Amino acid sequence: MLTQTYIPESAMVIVAHPDDIEFTCGGTMALWAKAGCRIVYVLCTSGDVGIAEPGMTNQKAAEIREAETLEAAHRTGVNLVEFLREPDGLLQPTLALRKKIVREIRRYRPEVVVTGDPTIVFFNDTYINHPDHRAAATAALDAVFPAAGQPNLFQELSEEGLYAHKTRKVYITNSLTPDTFVSIDETLPIKLHALQAHTSQFNGWDPSEMITQWAAERAEGLDMKYAEAYKVITLEDDEAWERLKQKQNLKG
Repeated sequence: MLTQTYIPESAMVIVAHPDDIEFTCGGTMALWAKAGCRIVYVLCTSGDVGIAEPGMTNQKAAEIREAETLEAAHRTGVNLVEFLREPDGLLQPTLALRKKIVREIRRYRPEVVVTGDPTIVFFNDTYINHPDHRAAATAALDAVFPAAGQPNLFQELSEEGLYAHKTRKVYITNSLTPDTFVSIDETLPIKLHALQAHTSQFNGWDPSEMITQWAAERAEGLDMKYAEAYKVITLEDDEAWERLKQKQNLKG
């Protein structure tokens, strides 16, 4: 178990819906953004079935939720957001979705990718993990390895100037077996402020107390008050990563 002070130079968060980031890793993103990390959010859907109000259309819901996402990202210190606009509630880890995500990874070339745990169906006896969450995480992991780093896969992307890129680390949110804890003592207020941007989801309810309690529970027994927890997969060790950086710089 590690308490993490590592700050990557660049990161990409890949999730299913608007507000997924703010619920899971918003404090870490705020911390990394403050330290100068270049962060991009990739949302597989725009949450177009996520506003259950009379007369609401999918198109209007998507517009509302995309605007909320951009505001939440701004509050976090993140200025790059990509919407893949797959259908909400129907997300599948298809080859087409994998290719879309590979495109974004090769375009932005993140050092770290953050995504969910595709293996979790039941967190507890009161919640079933949304199938879109599982589909987005599966597609994200399959895009990270091996597809994004394999030049002979999706060769047509290379013809567009989007060349193979290997990610250094993957941070898995909501893991039942986390091994890395990031202190969000300084950025919990930013996380809460960003989450509150998703006004369409709360009907006047403020989730701050619940989120604060979760963060406190994850920090129990650690030298911090509030934490976000991850399972971290290191695909390229320090030596290998430095070699890759040098090779990429030579290519550039």
